[in-house]
Amino acid sequence: MAGTGILETALTGLFASQRWLATTSQNISNVNTEGYSRQQVELSARPPQFTGAGYIGQGVNVVNITRSYDQFINQQLNSSTSAFAESDYLAGMASQVDTLVGNNDSGLPVTLKSFFSAVNDVANDPTSLAARQAMLGQAGSLAQQFNDMASSFDGLRDQTNKQMQATLDDINTYAQSIADLNVKITAEFGRTGGMQMPNDLLDQRDALITKIAEKINVSALNMDDGSVNLIIGKGQSLVSNASAATLSLAGSTFDNSYKDIVINGQPITQSITGGELSGELKFRDQILDPAQQQLGVLAAALSVQFNAIHNSGFDLNGAPGQDLFALGGTGMNVPVTVNPGLPGGGSIAATYDPANTANLNPSDYRLDYDGTNYTLTRLSDKQAINIAGFPGSPVNVEGMTISLSTPPTGASSFLIRPAFYAAENLKINIGDPEEIAAAGNGASVPGDNTNALKLANLEQQPILSGGRSTLSSAYGQLVSQVGTSTQSAKTSQSAQQVLLNQAKQTRENLVGVNLDEEAANLIKFQNAYQAAAKAISVANSLFDTLIGAIR
Repeated sequence: MAGTGILETALTGLFASQRWLATTSQNISNVNTEGYSRQQVELSARPPQFTGAGYIGQGVNVVNITRSYDQFINQQLNSSTSAFAESDYLAGMASQVDTLVGNNDSGLPVTLKSFFSAVNDVANDPTSLAARQAMLGQAGSLAQQFNDMASSFDGLRDQTNKQMQATLDDINTYAQSIADLNVKITAEFGRTGGMQMPNDLLDQRDALITKIAEKINVSALNMDDGSVNLIIGKGQSLVSNASAATLSLAGSTFDNSYKDIVINGQPITQSITGGELSGELKFRDQILDPAQQQLGVLAAALSVQFNAIHNSGFDLNGAPGQDLFALGGTGMNVPVTVNPGLPGGGSIAATYDPANTANLNPSDYRLDYDGTNYTLTRLSDKQAINIAGFPGSPVNVEGMTISLSTPPTGASSFLIRPAFYAAENLKINIGDPEEIAAAGNGASVPGDNTNALKLANLEQQPILSGGRSTLSSAYGQLVSQVGTSTQSAKTSQSAQQVLLNQAKQTRENLVGVNLDEEAANLIKFQNAYQAAAKAISVANSLFDTLIGAIR
């Protein structure tokens, strides 16, 4: 009996040591596996056997093989991952805009200065065809500079849209993989009644959740059946057990290049937080679009004001001055788009108001008609604009005149964009240098430069920001605005990098494989295995002795 008891006890120790050695080997093998959590064997003493001399131990049981895991630490890592990914993307893209607008050697301020220098040359010698031709050349260069910058902004917008699509594709792929893992994990939980964990599957799922956190801020809810539900935005379900939602991009009603994030047919753009996706949206809405709007305000104010002065003068042949600049094929009209999704239709006309270009804002506007009343909203800050008297008479608002052309037959909406396209649409309307209206009098007066002086003086006139900024200072405000946003993004990027590194280190301290520790465990459990084997040998010897005594 003694030999049999020792044998059974030693066998349990041998089995437990074997499990520990296998688990240690698994840890060592996965030391470089991303997302792997160190595993360990949980042991418990077997219930002892009562004898008259007391309770005799019966060895050891392997209860479970668990992974090092802390839900709070994982949540902190995912949150830090989202915050850093957002600030990292925002800082990188903001730097590109900062470089674009802040070029002091060949940027817009240099071209603007060269243009007005050429205007001054015409004022100094209004009969010189060479000076006039140089002015037209500089005007063309200035228009091209506006066009090129607007084209660069459009390129960045297109790049951002493509990156947004790639980000959504990644999120959808990860979400579906997590839903598939939920099925496997739930099955394993059901097999063991939730007592033993499929550690490697859980690690794979946690790693995928962290990858999603790089793309978008996500909350994970662990369910009793072992599955996990993922929530994004303001309570939108991304993964629910075996089902994964699909995120997609959809062009807005008025502008197909302006993309909204859609889930299950519902736009959730305003609900997105954290991750690369939020960084992409913030870059577009807080840096790129405002910069393009501000650049458009400069282009519109320059063309409208310059044309107003130019039209008041006379060219070299005594004819009234024409528009030197044109804002695309619409002349001086403000681009307006009717909402095709509403039944009312109708049309409105919007034109720039030369007397009030100082009130132009870097914003789009939306005019809504509900079947009874009209409301105008400035979209940059969602503020309602007073349009009392409309549509009975035209209204002058923030540098524009808006009038009703064709009344809507029902609910309708119009998008008014005084600044957004102005820089890319700016063109030269005059090709003959003789048509430059330098004179202030239609009579042929040699050397008449009175209108050219007014044109040259426009460079120093505060025609923007409510009459507080010249063209150059307004552009300086744009550079400052972008620079401040870029610096803020870089500061946030650095701070979030520190927090992310701390979160990674905290998780690594908990779940990471330490090779020195595992090497010590190998020796420890190898010795335990050898001791258990020795106890088996002793039990065998005792058993042989008992058999021999009987014989």
